[in-house]
Amino acid sequence: MSPSNSRPTSAPSAPVQGTGSSTFHDGPVEHTPHSNTQNAQKAQSSYLKPRHLVMMALGSAIGTGLFVGTGAAIQTAGPAVLISYLVACLLLVLVMRALGEMAAADPSSGAFSTYAGKAMGPTVGRALGWLWWAQIVVVVAAEATAAAQLVTEMWPSLPQWVWALIFMAVFTAINLVRVGTLGETEFWFALLKVAAVVAFLAVGVLLLIGVLPAPSPGLSNLTEHGGFMPNGITGVAAALLVVIFAFGGTELVTIAAAETEDPQRNVAAAIRTILIRILVFYVGAVTVMVLVLPWNNTELSSSPFVAVLNVAGIPGADVLMNIVIILALLSALNANVYGSSRMLYSLARRGSAPNALAGTSSRGVPRAAVVISVLFGFIAVVLNYLWPETILNIMLNVIGSTCLVVWGLALISQIILRKRADRAGVESPLKMWLFPWLSYFALALLAAIIILGLLDSVVRFQLIATFILVCLIALACKVFIKPRAGSVSADDAAPRT
Repeated sequence: MSPSNSRPTSAPSAPVQGTGSSTFHDGPVEHTPHSNTQNAQKAQSSYLKPRHLVMMALGSAIGTGLFVGTGAAIQTAGPAVLISYLVACLLLVLVMRALGEMAAADPSSGAFSTYAGKAMGPTVGRALGWLWWAQIVVVVAAEATAAAQLVTEMWPSLPQWVWALIFMAVFTAINLVRVGTLGETEFWFALLKVAAVVAFLAVGVLLLIGVLPAPSPGLSNLTEHGGFMPNGITGVAAALLVVIFAFGGTELVTIAAAETEDPQRNVAAAIRTILIRILVFYVGAVTVMVLVLPWNNTELSSSPFVAVLNVAGIPGADVLMNIVIILALLSALNANVYGSSRMLYSLARRGSAPNALAGTSSRGVPRAAVVISVLFGFIAVVLNYLWPETILNIMLNVIGSTCLVVWGLALISQIILRKRADRAGVESPLKMWLFPWLSYFALALLAAIIILGLLDSVVRFQLIATFILVCLIALACKVFIKPRAGSVSADDAAPRT
């Protein structure tokens, strides 16, 4: 089970399970972490199952953005926040369909980074991979910190930094074992979150139809307290930015797809399932919130789920929801350690990261990539010890608006690669609807959101900082990264099938 320090061997002439065999994309097929193991039967036992794939994406998407961030969005737009969520969900559906088309045709642990490299050249692919990896390692540290803060508030027997250390150590160990263990852990974590949201929706519906002892507000909160759109269209636009950032992380499904037994089939099914569930959970939960409570209720800003459960008369709602939020954070931490390690592994496979990070254990786990990916999380433990009150806000500001860059380049990549495939007469297992018009529409929608963000002083700073960071990473990739002999390129060469 020790990591292999040798580079994975070249792709065999026959398709390997877990690797793309389609000619939809130009460029050699990149191996998944399993494809260089010598015992294929042992490796297959470590594949992610379709249910793992779905829950890992949900685990990354259903987090503090839903449990806490929805309150801020409601107070920004009022009941019209429903428009913000519907627009954001529409964009998410289109982006995920575009990503799904590429992932189904060419499963790769580098996902959108690999596709951007094939579509726009290796520098763009490398820069996007490193940008996403940097974002996710910060997210991992922020999630460990936030979970530690909540546990310390509930049970102050241990200092915050100790809890952060425990969380980082436990989930690093889980990610080092095998992908099957990781997937199973994430499945149950995410299932608990999903169950909590379903229970919340059930309580909300029972309250609204008058089954519970608490009086039902009916539909009055939609029109009273300043009307449906109390802060105008600018409030809807500002809330849209909050919502978009909450959906960041759903792209993880395209990374995990490469480690399923039948990626071409499973990624299509997983994306359809994920989109339906996110629509139900996010839009459903927000609808309950704006119906049950006035949009200007101060309790919404701290914990909207707790505020609704308190109105319904559920005892111990604050403790229950804090536990759920802690589980949500740990679930996202687990999924993001996985995602960041696979992206780093892919960068190494393509010659864009040190060669030592391209090795895997006998169970197909890129252990060196896992260790490097959690390093900042352990550094954050020290930061928690030094500045426990401020470190989380600093890390969240660093993350900024990276998801907008990832989504934008993913859409551009899909347009280029799909046109290239159409010219070659190659069919994809999963197609974007009404191509190219919906792809262009999604890009236009994303551009409009960025323009709206530039009108907000806080978001403007994040967008400009992200743009500068992207340029610096791209420059570093262009200057310092040179192709290595034997590395898997993201350039435009025909794949083997």
